[in-house]
Amino acid sequence: MWYWFFKFVVVAPIARWYVRPRWSGRENLPRTGPFLLAGNHVTMIDPVVISLGVPRRVIFIAKQKYYSGKSLRRRALAWFLRAIGQVPIDPASAAAASPGLDYAGRILAEGGVVALFPEGTRSPDGRLYRGRTGVMRLALPLHIPVIPAVVQGTREIRLPGQPNPRRGRVSITYDAPLDLSRWADRPDDPAAWREATDALMARIAELSGQEYADRYVTDEELEERDRRTGTEP
Repeated sequence: MWYWFFKFVVVAPIARWYVRPRWSGRENLPRTGPFLLAGNHVTMIDPVVISLGVPRRVIFIAKQKYYSGKSLRRRALAWFLRAIGQVPIDPASAAAASPGLDYAGRILAEGGVVALFPEGTRSPDGRLYRGRTGVMRLALPLHIPVIPAVVQGTREIRLPGQPNPRRGRVSITYDAPLDLSRWADRPDDPAAWREATDALMARIAELSGQEYADRYVTDEELEERDRRTGTEP
């Protein structure tokens, strides 16, 4: 109940006015059956606009840090994420990410829709960073379609409560499912997960126009970016 209430009654009208989202490629979204959305991640607006363009319930895997903290703002964020069924995950390592991925796997096995940001966190500078392999750890063994979801324009927007609030226009592209056939016979091979993830990131870079940085984002980079811009969630 909370998911549909927040998505269509609370969030959708505000988002349509403030960020004026434009979606393309929605014909690539299966109407039934499981699939994975894999997107680029620049700001906290990204999961909102990706989800709004999908008529089905989308379960996002959110970074563990967003569920912690004692401030009223952090507790409100944690309650909101739990209320709409989002799942915490620690992207630091494969072992740390396993509980969240296990839950996502159950959602997919039941025919649901799961969204992940392969970079594991927001970009500190607008570039696209190396993807972690969680998407392919789910997709290859379960034979689930992976749809790149590319967001453009959120970096120029400043939300109320941030320095110099500014509206904008955001575009979201849902691409055709990535061709994973070359790795179909290696569903449990970490090398295949890595190769398929690199192919996914190359496709996202092509669609988004972002410069690609072949390394992971560090927590220190993101914390510095948030301090500099005043955009910490």
